[in-house]
Amino acid sequence: MKKALVLNLFFVLLYSSFAQNISIVPPVKIPMVLSGSFAELRSNHFHSGIDIKTQGVTGLPVYSVADGYVSRISVSPSGFGNALYITHFNGTTSVYGHLESFRNDIQEYVKNIQYEKESFQVDIQVPENQFPVKQGEEVAQSGNTGSSGGPHLHFEIRDTKTEEPLNPLNYQLPVADNQPPRMFNLLVIPQNRDAHVSFQSNKKSFPLVFSNGKYRLSEISSVPVYGEIGFAVEANDFFNESANKCGIYSMEMEIDGELYFSVQFHKFSFDETRFINSFIDYQQFIRYNRRYQKAFVDPGNKMSVYQQVKQRGIYNFNDEKKHQVKFMLKDAYGNLSELEFTVESKPARLNPTQPAYSKIFRYNESNEFKAENIELKIKPGNLYDDVFFQYKTIPGNNRLYSDIHKIHNNSTPIHKNAELKINSVALPQFLQSKALLVNVDTLTGKFYATGGEYSDGWIKGNISNFGNYAVAVDTVPPVIAPLSIKDKNSLTESNRIRFRISDNLAGIDKIEGFIDGKWALFEYDQKNATITHRFDASRFEMKKRHQFVLNVTDYKGNTATYEASFWK
Repeated sequence: MKKALVLNLFFVLLYSSFAQNISIVPPVKIPMVLSGSFAELRSNHFHSGIDIKTQGVTGLPVYSVADGYVSRISVSPSGFGNALYITHFNGTTSVYGHLESFRNDIQEYVKNIQYEKESFQVDIQVPENQFPVKQGEEVAQSGNTGSSGGPHLHFEIRDTKTEEPLNPLNYQLPVADNQPPRMFNLLVIPQNRDAHVSFQSNKKSFPLVFSNGKYRLSEISSVPVYGEIGFAVEANDFFNESANKCGIYSMEMEIDGELYFSVQFHKFSFDETRFINSFIDYQQFIRYNRRYQKAFVDPGNKMSVYQQVKQRGIYNFNDEKKHQVKFMLKDAYGNLSELEFTVESKPARLNPTQPAYSKIFRYNESNEFKAENIELKIKPGNLYDDVFFQYKTIPGNNRLYSDIHKIHNNSTPIHKNAELKINSVALPQFLQSKALLVNVDTLTGKFYATGGEYSDGWIKGNISNFGNYAVAVDTVPPVIAPLSIKDKNSLTESNRIRFRISDNLAGIDKIEGFIDGKWALFEYDQKNATITHRFDASRFEMKKRHQFVLNVTDYKGNTATYEASFWK
């Protein structure tokens, strides 16, 4: 174990030295104030870069951080929105996301390809000699496109060969940070039926207080425990001049002075990013929106960010003695926070009841479950631990075409999609092509599309979470609401035509606009449900009356059409 620790430390130091020897300049020429950090905890993924505030505005110049060439350009209504990738000669690629626009020559290159493919959404692999760039050269303008929650620049550095994101804060960027991470609560988690915390078999949280330079338990001096116990801590990091909650860089846990757990985020793999649902206590997140970071590793968690883990980070407190537990959290600039507390091993006679379950799902095996009108398949490696799988049905309502199948509970995570089939005996033939699986909120009665297709009496699809599922149909076309055209006749904006679009269930699949019979590019802002065409005299004849047609189709083939005639 000591040899492995030395090797891990060697590679971390080698990586840090390599990063610090790479000279880059900031991607913006304003003070670099951050609203998001590398490996920050997000829904179903670790944040793969840093978020740089742009003073609440869009359109600020964005610069290449080093010499290189534009290697990829992507345009999407979600995700990074408009994104630019620059490959450098040091083995790294920088990424610039949520851009408002690209530099003029790059923008025209992208637009030509969009018209060629007749698609707003494109992912372009750019020839190496197309757009060479120098360090500090302007390449784009900052924005708020894609899934951005406000104006900012998402910036990444990736290993070009492996495409692994690397921590940009290891590259000597001018970010001010003298604030150590803050800790809010400790979570103590019994690992089997014989273990307890505070003489209860359920996990228990303890508020923390900062005192005399360290964090401590705020209400008690020690925690009574027994048996196999795991610990987790709720914590965030903060940067100077920013109130945004960000992620920590490293965490270590010692028990009686011995290192039992260590994790560090200098890089990670996109293939591993959904392991975040094992890295945190997923149940606490779903039920209470609190992200506790575990200082132990689930048996099905294969993430490579762990530096040293002894006994999976789990300690068996069965000796009726006191033990000292210490957490050490750091940010990328070495600011340190410490938590120290005592646990006391105290046996207790518990009679925990095991909830009724239908089957045990093993985390490292293929798991299948079949009952009347339902089949569920989960591939090996898609669970983080064994699951005492629960299942029952409740009657559906008049908008559903099956019972509601309560498939375990939504506070148990699935790593990758599981295959679900539901038989709909009540589905008439003329609705078969419109059928899909829905996730049902049994409290509100609302349901949400999860996809799926009809085949031989079954609706088959993939689900990414346990929960309540049923069959519904979508026969309603999307809604098109004009924002810049009046009475299908006159424009209210001179340089563009805009619409708000929405769909009641399956979601928007295709957007096709035509001016005088020619395909017209509409930019799709998914988060604001708007589409925009900017008039282009180089592609369409101006100073005439135009015939306009817009078709919007959802994922079940329902199409809405808007037609107009206007002068431009």
